[in-house]
Amino acid sequence: MVMDTVFVIAEAGVNHNGELALALQLCDRAREAGADAVKFQTFRAEDLVVPGAPTAAYQQRQTGEQDQFAMLRKLELSPEQHERIKAHCDGIGIEFFSTPFSVGAVDLLVALGVRRMKLPSGELTHRALVQRACATGLPVLLSTGMATLDEVREALAWAREVRGSLSGMTVLHCTSAYPAPDDALNLRAIVTMREALQLPVGYSDHSTGVEAALAAVSLGATVVEKHLTLDRQLPGPDHAASLEPAEFGAMVRGIRRIQSMLGDGLKVPRHQEMDAARVARRSIVAAVDIPAGAALDDAMLACRRPATGIAPREWDGVIGSTARHAIAAGTVLQWDLLQARGGPR
Repeated sequence: MVMDTVFVIAEAGVNHNGELALALQLCDRAREAGADAVKFQTFRAEDLVVPGAPTAAYQQRQTGEQDQFAMLRKLELSPEQHERIKAHCDGIGIEFFSTPFSVGAVDLLVALGVRRMKLPSGELTHRALVQRACATGLPVLLSTGMATLDEVREALAWAREVRGSLSGMTVLHCTSAYPAPDDALNLRAIVTMREALQLPVGYSDHSTGVEAALAAVSLGATVVEKHLTLDRQLPGPDHAASLEPAEFGAMVRGIRRIQSMLGDGLKVPRHQEMDAARVARRSIVAAVDIPAGAALDDAMLACRRPATGIAPREWDGVIGSTARHAIAAGTVLQWDLLQARGGPR
């Protein structure tokens, strides 16, 4: 069975730098690149972090900011800005949704009419938030960076408590490093989680380039999320680990092509192979002139192209049959030329 089309998310995240105009441009570029959705982050600094909390090393490198509260304060989007972005996405034909970092953010997004929720890796152990998002009944993407499989199972158990089942849940493999080096990606975990959890598994990609996202699709990822920026040189914590629009478009085209290549998994000939099969496979042919009534033996026969007659696998069934009439050397044998041993075929 062919799987559903891979759902591609352009992670705008905080790459808008707190500017509405930049946020709207990210939506436009995501749409042009072929993404299915553009995703932002919904938070208030005071709900998320205590003043004076340190930034991560990569954030310090990209922003020079050592105070996480101060950095996040500059990157907030107001409820009114959320409304403007959602309306813009509706107008250009791309799905808008966002990552909530608080119970209040979940409620804001539900009121905006989002069609799905994304829970970030850092909130996997935050039971109240996991359950509030899952209680909405919307499809939920659960990112699993920094997590053990047991921690993922724990969060899914919380989800099941409020949903009644895990229907609509997708887990995302992720490596929470920015950018994530190749030897930290562990893409085979996509297969491990799918087999262990019996759920759809996607990939939230923080690596450089497009190769990891394409490899994830080949391993069965049903969702791919990748950061999008207008310019990697812009100031801000996530720009350096993001794709620019042309690169993002190339990734989307690669994902679509790979999914087409994957097919349905059934090992049967494709219709495009039929002509090659006729040309490249063989038939049983008369190696010599065969008189009428002669019993066929090995010396009379050979296997030659094309595959328009009796297949070589039928050799033993042909041996010992008799020629109904004279057969010229080089004739591709058909069953109606022969009489089987013991009577008509």
